[in-house]
Amino acid sequence: MNFHRFFKQLAAGVLCAAAMSGQQAPADSSNPKKAEAYYNYSMGHLYAELASAYGNRGEHLNKAIEFYRAAIKADPDASFIAEELAELFIASGQLRNAVTEAEEALRKNPEDLVARRILGRIYSRMLGDGQTGRINEEMLKKAIEQYQKISEKDPQDIESLLMLGRLQKVGQNSPESEKAYKRVLEIDPDNVDANTGLAMVYADLGDTKQASELLEKAARKNPSLRTLTTLASNYEQMRDFKLAAETLRRALDLSPGNPDLKRAYAQNLLFGDQYEEALKQYEELVAEEPRDTQSWLRISQIYRQLRNFDKAREAGTRAREQEPNNLEIRYNDVSLLESEGKTAEAIKALTEILNATARLEYSPADRGNRLLLLERLGMMYRQNHQPKEAVDTFEQMAVLDPEMGARISAQVIETWRLAKNYDNAKAEAEKSKSRYPKDRTLTLVRSNLLAEMGRVPEAATEVKSLLDGKNDRETYINLAQIYEKSKDYPQMSEAIDAAEKLSSTDEEKEHLFFMRGAMLERMKKFDESEVEFRKVLKINPDNSSALNYLGYMLADRNVRLEEARAMIQKAVDQDPQNGAYLDSLGWVYFRLGRDEDAERVLLQAAERVPKDPTVHDHLGDVYAKRGKLKEAISQWERSLTEWNATASAERDEAEIAKVQKKLDQGKVRLAKETSRN
Repeated sequence: MNFHRFFKQLAAGVLCAAAMSGQQAPADSSNPKKAEAYYNYSMGHLYAELASAYGNRGEHLNKAIEFYRAAIKADPDASFIAEELAELFIASGQLRNAVTEAEEALRKNPEDLVARRILGRIYSRMLGDGQTGRINEEMLKKAIEQYQKISEKDPQDIESLLMLGRLQKVGQNSPESEKAYKRVLEIDPDNVDANTGLAMVYADLGDTKQASELLEKAARKNPSLRTLTTLASNYEQMRDFKLAAETLRRALDLSPGNPDLKRAYAQNLLFGDQYEEALKQYEELVAEEPRDTQSWLRISQIYRQLRNFDKAREAGTRAREQEPNNLEIRYNDVSLLESEGKTAEAIKALTEILNATARLEYSPADRGNRLLLLERLGMMYRQNHQPKEAVDTFEQMAVLDPEMGARISAQVIETWRLAKNYDNAKAEAEKSKSRYPKDRTLTLVRSNLLAEMGRVPEAATEVKSLLDGKNDRETYINLAQIYEKSKDYPQMSEAIDAAEKLSSTDEEKEHLFFMRGAMLERMKKFDESEVEFRKVLKINPDNSSALNYLGYMLADRNVRLEEARAMIQKAVDQDPQNGAYLDSLGWVYFRLGRDEDAERVLLQAAERVPKDPTVHDHLGDVYAKRGKLKEAISQWERSLTEWNATASAERDEAEIAKVQKKLDQGKVRLAKETSRN
């Protein structure tokens, strides 16, 4: 039994009733000190509640403190009384006096565990900054020190061991956190808090299997709302939304009709990509409460994912009617337009939101939201091939938060690079290097630019300088991408292998299998390449990039065309606005002899990625086959123009030669046809 909770319930009932009547609660004749402690605790608890109800009035507050101290004196081992006294000091703003008093008590008697419990609780409550989310390292260190000493002197104090486990986890000291939780489980093997806390330590260490086993054990032992919701919360932190949803479904069986549980259940279904079931839950919620704005918003988001844009807009309208100024609801309209491929309209809608919410000064929360919206607007401009507008938008972020300078520079470099304006990209990269020489993200972005401009050895050296034993997997991946630019496949292969050795999850390996598959395809090792892409699809059958790449590889070789079409179509269904996927689909239609479909889809691709030379080459081939020779020549010329604007590392001389040959032959053929007419 948890005696802390039991006694608090007891104090709130029988003992408090006795106290209010002015009579002492019946004493346990076998242990008069315990009875005295219980009475004084109940009185302290009562006056603490009165103090809270009346704005911490001095008379109630002083009586609460007096009774708590008497209770502690009668039963020093009742650790929860000291913790409740500490909470009272915190709530009433008497931190300085409490700390001074406790420190003086420890100076006189270092063995005074009551003083240590008060200090530990106060320090632990002073860990975080609610506005910045940062941890106060000094308070963390002091809190850990107090609970370590309490646990040494009182190794059976479960509450202090649990707190120690939590604090060590906050300090990212997983071994010490694990040790504290295991000590609790030695005393109480079924302790829910220790099992869930230890599970989160294992989750942080990547041992999700052991974490899940502990969480399930806690829920099986005590399948209450508390254990199940705690289990679900931990699954959420592990980003296993399907298990979180299943656990919340079990909780709903214990509390049918609980709207908060149902919303949490629906949200995890949504995050776990279980759209149909999530939609069912949200529709039940709005049927019960038509003004449930958040549920209408989620319905809109689900329909958007299902690409039913009419119903998405209808649900979004219902949400907006109830809360017209809700930023998340208004942003949902932007996302809907973007999903429909209406980028220009989405830009306009987001600009209107930013204009309507402009202020001379912003709260920290509003500033954070505005920064996110500005960054999104900049990326939308970039996607819409408006680099100058994108850069101007990113630079507005610096006015709001000068500390974001490095991140903004990285966005500016990427914007100019993707626009093939290498002079501007290089100028920004050189400026940022002098301003932020040690910023990791900027180093990677600059290195990518250098490699694309043909300066691969210099780029590789910069990336290698980031190998520090902390983020080496990410560094090796970036190094592989650098070597890819110069077609140095042996070095690229070594970097991929090094990253794979540092990968523990299927999700991490999935990306590396994809990279190796792409590398082998460029090396013309098509069978080996397909093996790697099949590994990706075994882990994630819906990986759109792998579906597209493998499908295009088959189509380009003119083999297994129906299989290629099915894979590419699946990728397009997931991301209909992706220009590369549309190009692949158009090309497989061409290979299948479906020339009209090929032309239609390739025109869409050219609209999405107008600077891609391959798309224009493919469109030229389709026009030539359909007898539209002038249009074909125009597309091949456009392809060569884009190839010539491409950075040296990205140029494919063999492909350029093929396009040039087709262009020359097309011009000759057109001249002959013109002369005959």
